[in-house]
Amino acid sequence: MQVAGIVAEYNPFHLGHGWHIAETRRLLGGDTGIICVMSGNFVQRGQAAVMDKWRRAGCALRGGADLVLELPTVWAVASAEAFAQGAVSLLASSGVVDVLSFGCESGDAASLSATADCLLTDAHQELLREELGRGVSFPVARQAAAEKLIGPQAGCLGTPNNNLAVEYLKALRLLRSPITPLAVARVGAGHDAAAPADGFASASAIRAMLKNSRWEEAGRYLPPSTASLLLQETEQGRCPAGLEQCERAVLAKLRTMSEDDFAALPDSGAAEGLPRRLTEAARTSGSMEKFCAAAKTKRYTHARIRRLVLWAFLGLTAADRPSSPPYLRVLGFNRRGQALLREMREKANLPVLVKSAHARRMPESAKQLFELEARCTDLYALCSPLPRPCGLEWTTGPVIPDM
Repeated sequence: MQVAGIVAEYNPFHLGHGWHIAETRRLLGGDTGIICVMSGNFVQRGQAAVMDKWRRAGCALRGGADLVLELPTVWAVASAEAFAQGAVSLLASSGVVDVLSFGCESGDAASLSATADCLLTDAHQELLREELGRGVSFPVARQAAAEKLIGPQAGCLGTPNNNLAVEYLKALRLLRSPITPLAVARVGAGHDAAAPADGFASASAIRAMLKNSRWEEAGRYLPPSTASLLLQETEQGRCPAGLEQCERAVLAKLRTMSEDDFAALPDSGAAEGLPRRLTEAARTSGSMEKFCAAAKTKRYTHARIRRLVLWAFLGLTAADRPSSPPYLRVLGFNRRGQALLREMREKANLPVLVKSAHARRMPESAKQLFELEARCTDLYALCSPLPRPCGLEWTTGPVIPDM
């Protein structure tokens, strides 16, 4: 049996995600095991996930995944490069993954591979510095530098899923991993597309529907199990979660931060003067939207600013992110996933954490990261329409559906 790894946020799990899992099995064989590395309670766009990680893991398992591992927050809310490095490192450390399956706009594995190789060269780094010196954003500078070296192939960096695919390939090369990449061309609506297409809607479009209580419309693009759970969670005041529920708390945190505090955040732009701009924006802004608008420039993207806001709210710094994940955290599994879990216990080169209480037995660095994760979950509990109590990280076990 082959085992495929998939990196995802599943925010929420929709029909496109189910199609990707099914297509991976069609290409690799019907008995392929699927291990998903999924972001926890906070996601890369600098927001709280609409539904907590255990319920999203349950949706993934009902949608075809066999085992769901958590990508810790310090990688989940990072730049595309760090996000991919953390996720691929977990899959490689599991010792059981043969293939990394990822969705991308092009499906052109050759262009993605050539671009990944280009980004790892010294020549690209030199050109990147030159482009950044022109005052453009990092994504624009990186693509421009790559196009100067390999031409139109590097145009794949201009679309979000292709960009992530390139980062996955880079991570595999840096790890010298034997895992084989599998590029699966996306179908339907593109990433962040506002309008559905061919029976599929983007996760961002579905989140907008949920926010506006357009349940019938959202249900067209969700598996019935996901739609039912989202409605149930909403009726219980736990969904949709969002950082806007904590807006004044976030602003209070930002207003108490100094330039040095902002400079300690990852990707802080300290060398470019961004901390000063963030400090000034915090003093004058009465909403997160106004803060982001005041801090954003041609050079500093909205996504980058939102991630910095989230790191600040969570009380995390660049020093809190280790060089690589120190454990494999299990969020849920089914019967086939249970077999994969047994194999992982024999082959993984990291501790496999199923029960939260066992985190106290891990090495000190791993234990510290888990405690940071618990703190993040306590803050996520305030992002629900009805605040939830602290301690959920220590009292919630893995999801095990229909076993």
